Amino acid sequence: MSKSKNNGVDPQELIEKYCADTARLYTMFTSPPELTLEWNDSAVEGSSRFLRRVWGFGHRLSTMDPSAAIASATGAASLRDVEFGKAAKALRLEIHGVLKQVDYDYQRMQYNTVVSGAMKMLNALESFKALEDAGAQVALIEGYSILLRVLYPATPHLTHVLWQELGYAGVLGDLLDAPWPKVDPEALRQDEIELMLQVGGKLRGAIHVSAGADKATIEAAALANPEAQKFMQGAAPKKIIIVPGRLVNIVV
Repeated sequence: MSKSKNNGVDPQELIEKYCADTARLYTMFTSPPELTLEWNDSAVEGSSRFLRRVWGFGHRLSTMDPSAAIASATGAASLRDVEFGKAAKALRLEIHGVLKQVDYDYQRMQYNTVVSGAMKMLNALESFKALEDAGAQVALIEGYSILLRVLYPATPHLTHVLWQELGYAGVLGDLLDAPWPKVDPEALRQDEIELMLQVGGKLRGAIHVSAGADKATIEAAALANPEAQKFMQGAAPKKIIIVPGRLVNIVV
């Protein structure tokens, strides 16, 4: 787009139709700042839908106990006293894992991947269903507070209103002055890991083992897996190859 070719897009029309935050989010998400942007009306609508989801999710949280929001927003120290279940730990692992990447992307001004990271966060929050205990609610509301802070530079108006309405401002102050979220090392620590399971070099499923499982334990879990036994067809393994943190390959 350029003035000389008379093919520019008036941002005011976009702002009036969708809002300023949508215009900002679209330009940041579609292309890195050093590259040109090819305008696409349908992509603008996609940015608008995403922000409507962010807004709608915030109002779902507003029905929860405000004390949970306070407990989550006061920082890592208070989180040490919260007992998180398996599902809540998985959510915090996802949120803090994405936050680690988003923090790096902001430093290198890679704003399109910052927005995609925020989208991953919202997907994780929306898919989280385990709200049976206080720890689960704290994990959810903590995750949403991280999402709002990550999105704030791109969409300051919507995030500011949600921050105020949900009570985060009462604990951390206005969003403009709120501390940038920090990656919690405890959230990234996994009690259990998933390893891809191969038989003869072909993917046949996955196994779950303790994060600190030794070689013998991993081998035993792989050999006991029903899918592995099916494709081994009773043959004894010639050897078992373990790629730490990634996969187990049974050679027959």
